[in-house]
Amino acid sequence: MKHLFKTAAAAALVTAVSTTSALAQEVTLRFQHFVSPNSGSPMYFMEPWAKKIETESEGRIKIEIYPLMQLGGKAPDQYDLIRDGAIDGGWVIPGYQPGRFPEAEALELPFMTEKSGELASIAAWNFTQQHLMDDFKDVHVLAAHMHGEGLIHKKGGSVATVEDFKGLKLRAPTRTSTLLLEKLGATPVGMPVPAFPEALAKGVLDGGVITYEMAPSLKLDELTDSHTDVDGHQSFYNLYFIWAMNKAKYDSLPDDLKAVIDNNSGLMASEWAGAAYDQGDEDGVNVMVASGNSIEVMSKDETDKIKVLGDEVIAEWITEMDGKGYDGAKLVEDARADMAAASTQHPWIDTFGASYHVIEK
Repeated sequence: MKHLFKTAAAAALVTAVSTTSALAQEVTLRFQHFVSPNSGSPMYFMEPWAKKIETESEGRIKIEIYPLMQLGGKAPDQYDLIRDGAIDGGWVIPGYQPGRFPEAEALELPFMTEKSGELASIAAWNFTQQHLMDDFKDVHVLAAHMHGEGLIHKKGGSVATVEDFKGLKLRAPTRTSTLLLEKLGATPVGMPVPAFPEALAKGVLDGGVITYEMAPSLKLDELTDSHTDVDGHQSFYNLYFIWAMNKAKYDSLPDDLKAVIDNNSGLMASEWAGAAYDQGDEDGVNVMVASGNSIEVMSKDETDKIKVLGDEVIAEWITEMDGKGYDGAKLVEDARADMAAASTQHPWIDTFGASYHVIEK
């Protein structure tokens, strides 16, 4: 009888432990991105974000971050990999699939955003809530953000005038940046960021448009000689990102773990992701300066010439969107309004960038 009692007690204990484990469910989520782990966004947003969730869930959620597409696929595949559950979450550039998410292009039009990634990302989140959630209904959107200033990196001397663009073969990340570079007389070559360094090294390109944040991890201090920004506080171009999770995986979480994810999503996560780019920009420009590269800012007169061409791109984009059944003018109006509202809420933009965005040798 004593042996039977112990057996029954042991069975009860196993049941209790199993019940407790079910209540304290532990989850491992695998997130993937397509850049170096040493670039600004992984260092200052993705990894700290994962650690914050692990801490706030008391270790019940573990998020593994895989850089450089280590879980498979290519950068343009990210949305579908998340949707299909091949990965639990990750970083998506909707513009890497031209035509699939056309409304998002409004945020990527020339001179649409501030050079502050943080401010641009506040606008991006609000615009996403207004216009894009149905487009991304197949995934669970955690954040929507932009980078900071987008500028021209090239071999040889800097781009000082509009005429200097003519004939240059330049990497372009999105359709809207391609449209502007074409107006400027350059030959844009569309490619995801992982392919950029090899194309430079092989002489396929003269340069490209990208952020300072990405420059060190791409070795642009070695592969290019000059880095040129436009005058003023608006970015020459920008790129729209989402940080997203597989919908079924999110829905499968118990409510208390969903709450941890929710508390690290939305506006706060979007603003954080944008601020990470700003910090990465500061790191990047310091590397370029230390390497002796040319850091330049185009004159206001030349920048104004580019803005005229940018306005042509915007007008043609509106007409194109109208032809597809969208209200192109409304999308542009709302994107501008969201950006203006973000800037008004953070008036420090007037002096933002004095330390590194406008550096002249």
